[in-house]
Amino acid sequence: MEMHKAEGVEETVQAVVDFALHALHCDYAGVALRTADGRPEVPAVTDPVVADIYNFQLAGAEGALVQCMRDRSTIRVPDTVQELRWPEWSAKVRELGVHSVLDVPLWAGGSTVGVLGLYSKQTSAFGADEEAIASILARHAAVAVATARREENLSVAVDARKLVGQAMGILMERYNLTGDEAFQVLRRYSQDTNTKLREVARQLVDSRRLPRT
Repeated sequence: MEMHKAEGVEETVQAVVDFALHALHCDYAGVALRTADGRPEVPAVTDPVVADIYNFQLAGAEGALVQCMRDRSTIRVPDTVQELRWPEWSAKVRELGVHSVLDVPLWAGGSTVGVLGLYSKQTSAFGADEEAIASILARHAAVAVATARREENLSVAVDARKLVGQAMGILMERYNLTGDEAFQVLRRYSQDTNTKLREVARQLVDSRRLPRT
């Protein structure tokens, strides 16, 4: 699948929603991802309608997305007119012209990484076949997202080490310090200014000066 060839998390989830739109009988699709602090974010949608539905729930309202992510369970809503579990959510999606919904959890390594949401203007648009296809797509998507996140985190870590190494080199040359002494200087400034070590290093590399304490 193209999602496995995408570079980065945003490109990966965009490939997921584009594939879902064509592979399943839906008018809109979107992906919400769980961030490191547990809060969801919405990196990819095929239409502003999906963003409106997601943001409505992220603002604190209950709904299919929230329950799907929380319980790691697939939620199928054949008719939003008949859906009574989340009255405010049902009214919101109907207002946006959505009449059936299928939310499928993206999970990898035993934890939920996000939700794939499918939306249709028609009632009963998603049956057992669509749910089975969406579940297969969600499994592939979860693996692709987890892989993209690991690669991005690795890239960030490598960049941070390079920055710290450059900053240490500047301190060693300017003040005739050893490597350990230069690192301790950076760490002290990081602690004193409550700034991440890589940001202290970045400021030093960019300005050739340490931040004020």
